[in-house]
Amino acid sequence: MAKLILVLMDACRFDAITQTAGYLEHMIDYGKGAKYRIRGELPSMSRPMYETLMTGLPVWRHGIVNNDVRRLSRYPNLFSLCREHGLVTAAAAYVWYSELYNNPVFNPLTDRYQLERDEGIQHGIFYFEDQYPDSHLFLDGEFLRQRYNPDFLLMHSMNIDYWGHLEGSDHKRYTCAVQQAAEFLSRLLPVWLEEGYQVAITADHGMNSLGLHGGPTEDQRTVPLYLFSDKVEAGRFTDTEITQLNVAPLLCWLLEIPPAAEMKQQLEVRLKGNI
Repeated sequence: MAKLILVLMDACRFDAITQTAGYLEHMIDYGKGAKYRIRGELPSMSRPMYETLMTGLPVWRHGIVNNDVRRLSRYPNLFSLCREHGLVTAAAAYVWYSELYNNPVFNPLTDRYQLERDEGIQHGIFYFEDQYPDSHLFLDGEFLRQRYNPDFLLMHSMNIDYWGHLEGSDHKRYTCAVQQAAEFLSRLLPVWLEEGYQVAITADHGMNSLGLHGGPTEDQRTVPLYLFSDKVEAGRFTDTEITQLNVAPLLCWLLEIPPAAEMKQQLEVRLKGNI
């Protein structure tokens, strides 16, 4: 059975990770994975893009139009599709993922750990402070992987976004946050690949030099996509941009489950075999 880990590095610009993620770039150089440049959807804000990444739908369609829309997803998404096809789901992620896919009212006293639930995210560890260390977040995810052996596991880090808002994307602290997250992933990625997981690494949006995002400029919406899977042709395919609407159906394909009817069907990633 196909298994997949999705790493979502919140607010990680394409150029920032390209300049700092030596191990990931090394893997691409040696034909061990694929790298793409994604043109993010608008508005380049977190909660709307979480829903776009999970449903494959543009914002006007799914209705999560800004970060203040607090309700459950109303459309088929990666978690619900996995559950529908008997797959096990897990997430170590920011509280907004719990509010979108498990319960729209998050109580930190009772809802930080949501394990063995009959929800979209069956096994979840959710944090609610933006400065929660990325190293701890990735190890939360690794705990879930080892304990529950999920078919689809989301790991969603926030420190890049945190330092971007405080200092702007041109500041050393933002760049260091990108590098530190990428270096910690270099410890985990070989383990995941050795144990048969496919891995996708991307971001929801970027960040500008003022510490803002939400608009249409390149620094706010151009993000990376790294893919490590035997189902995907290896190489560096960054000369052109692909749409963020491709991510959800691509992940469905990697998980070997049918995409939802409304998901974009014309994938722009170079795949091995037929869809």
